[in-house]
Amino acid sequence: MLVDSHCHLDFPVLSADRDAVVARARAAGIGTMLTIGTKLKAFDGVRAVAEAYDGIYCSVGIHPHEAEAEPGVQAEQLLAHAGHPKVVAFGETGLDYYYEHAPREAQKANFRAHIQAARTANLPVIVHTRDADEDTEEILQHEMGQGGFTGVLHCFTSGERLARVAVELGFYISFSGILTFKKTEALQAIASDLPLDRILVETDAPYLAPIPHRGRTNEPALVVHTAAKLAALRGLTPDALAAATTANFHRLFHKTQPYAG
Repeated sequence: MLVDSHCHLDFPVLSADRDAVVARARAAGIGTMLTIGTKLKAFDGVRAVAEAYDGIYCSVGIHPHEAEAEPGVQAEQLLAHAGHPKVVAFGETGLDYYYEHAPREAQKANFRAHIQAARTANLPVIVHTRDADEDTEEILQHEMGQGGFTGVLHCFTSGERLARVAVELGFYISFSGILTFKKTEALQAIASDLPLDRILVETDAPYLAPIPHRGRTNEPALVVHTAAKLAALRGLTPDALAAATTANFHRLFHKTQPYAG
């Protein structure tokens, strides 16, 4: 079965009919889903989703867009949630210089706090990076020098250099429906060439629905289209790609258990 390694099941467009969304995912062969925290003040709702379903886990974190709205986060605030059995990662965090909804220095401080929590708890960090390759690389390299940690660059759209550096640091790379879009040849080349044991698939639902559903509300069931595209790029069968990405997910998010059905 496939895993959707990054979705937002607490967002209103999905939560309004969440039981049906989850049922469609199960019918499509999506065993495990990771629903992602973006605001500490909204985390109770994120955790409640994970608690309500077998095979659904969550992360706790502050999205870079929210770094000014929820300033000064400390690793201890994140670590307070790490003992919950359904909390398997920190984030999403990182840097977004495309929209710049928060000052860059606030984003950087937010990012470093999540990394400190990840290092302390031995849990992965989920990284959002957009138009910020150089600073993302610099922070990852510097923080790795302070002590090891691991994580994933989610919804990857960055350049080949950042992908290679991240893999060398022990990170994973996750691909979304963007991989199926037209004019993404450079991204497809990266996806076809990375080590198989370091790639994941995701929806980022409700955003970025893959072709042939582009423009509609995305949901975990549609990760099958991204997985099919990635399998074709790599010359693999869909089953082989599913087995590899699912194994990768459980290796990275080591508190999770394979969905038993």
